[in-house]
Amino acid sequence: MPPERTGERAVEQGGEAAHFRALETLYAQAPINRFFDSSLEIVERGVARIRFTLDERHFHAGGAAHGTSYFKMLDDAAFYACNSLVSDRFLLTTAFNLLLTKPLLAGPVVAEGRWISGRRRVFVGEARLIDAEGEEVARGTGTFMRSRIALAGLPGYISA
Repeated sequence: MPPERTGERAVEQGGEAAHFRALETLYAQAPINRFFDSSLEIVERGVARIRFTLDERHFHAGGAAHGTSYFKMLDDAAFYACNSLVSDRFLLTTAFNLLLTKPLLAGPVVAEGRWISGRRRVFVGEARLIDAEGEEVARGTGTFMRSRIALAGLPGYISA
């Protein structure tokens, strides 16, 4: 099967796994993630899964997770699903819509992201949050645009 074209550069079959691991390392080393107990797994091209553990530090005054936590988890999962298709440039979020359907309390949460469309400059991704009981508690859709930022130049993006 020929490599899938994603604009300037193809994510080749042989380099795909290295790209995925490099994105996972980039995620782990991002300064914002010092505030979240989380880990990223690029499952396959266009699919990302992030496991989070929420605690009271993420709560609003009403005793449940603040919307910023929902946004972070959904945006990250959709973003990395889309950036798994692009091996040369860092994507940037240009818009994101949220639907929050249930309060999240302390405990584990899984964010599942999927690429929906786009292959050149703008990508569309969606994500959902699954709570510890296996219920969907939120959903989001975002658009992500190619930036001028080279992945290879970012601290933490280490590909083999």
